Amino acid sequence: MLETSARLLELLSLLQIRRDWTSSDLAGRLGVSTRTVRSDIGKLRALGYPVDARPGVAGGYWLAAGTVMPPLLLDDDEAVAVAVGLGAVATWQFGVAETSLTALVKLEQVMPAQLRRRVAAIREATSVVPGTEAPLDLSALGVVASAIRGHERLRFGYTKPGGPEEKRHTEPQRLVSWGPLWYLFAWDLDRDDWRVFRVDRMVPGAPTGARFRPRTIPADDVVRHVVRRIVRAGWHYRALVLVRAPAATVAAKLVIPVDIEEVDDASCRVELGSDDPDALALWLTQLGADVEVIEGEELALAFDRLAARFHRAAGGMPTS
Repeated sequence: MLETSARLLELLSLLQIRRDWTSSDLAGRLGVSTRTVRSDIGKLRALGYPVDARPGVAGGYWLAAGTVMPPLLLDDDEAVAVAVGLGAVATWQFGVAETSLTALVKLEQVMPAQLRRRVAAIREATSVVPGTEAPLDLSALGVVASAIRGHERLRFGYTKPGGPEEKRHTEPQRLVSWGPLWYLFAWDLDRDDWRVFRVDRMVPGAPTGARFRPRTIPADDVVRHVVRRIVRAGWHYRALVLVRAPAATVAAKLVIPVDIEEVDDASCRVELGSDDPDALALWLTQLGADVEVIEGEELALAFDRLAARFHRAAGGMPTS
């Protein structure tokens, strides 16, 4: 006969793989009496598992939906499938990417080595359409997510384009995904300031074990704050434009957070920038409103080039 704790786990596993069981079926599978089965069902209920019962000859037991989420038992194949699925979800914009990562960290922490190797083999053997995959190892994301969840200081090497690797010591606060890239918003202990790091440029070190008390984030919307810092850092050309449209209308059409100053009910000033002023000029034409360049010679010249291109495109076609 199985020990009580092991028998309860076996009973729970049986209830999870089939809709309902009779007392005699369960007793036969567990090698106990139907009276013991009834006793074990009572123990599972006391632990929070909602086990329903139907009396009589055709009666049985089954797991029902409860008010809280109880622990689940997974066999080897199910555990591998869940781990691979969580990793895939973490690379897509479903609004649960970070939650998927923390769940993946918890799962892989308790996985036997042979199952972790199976998960790694599936990831390595899988190809996806270019542009849809995360350009980094999910293990790095897992380390960062685990440090955030545990309020644990994080050390890592960080490499900027064209520069040497730098050692950084941080208090990680939030992970933010934007397209295929992931960013860490953290307090940099060496620079005594908030910083944003691209996770694919990070090489996490061993866990520090040093805990910290979370600081107050200097923004109500972390995502907007992080995106603004990323965008500003990447601008090679800056410009200030007057848009002949209400500020709310312009804000709704912008895909990135930028500074918008309302001038009046029908116009606003927008500070923005780009690596490519020609692309920025073309993009601004899609606002569907008149635009005037206040500051930014590169953008003004780009509008001249764009106007000439549009004029050539029209050719000799008559216009009204």
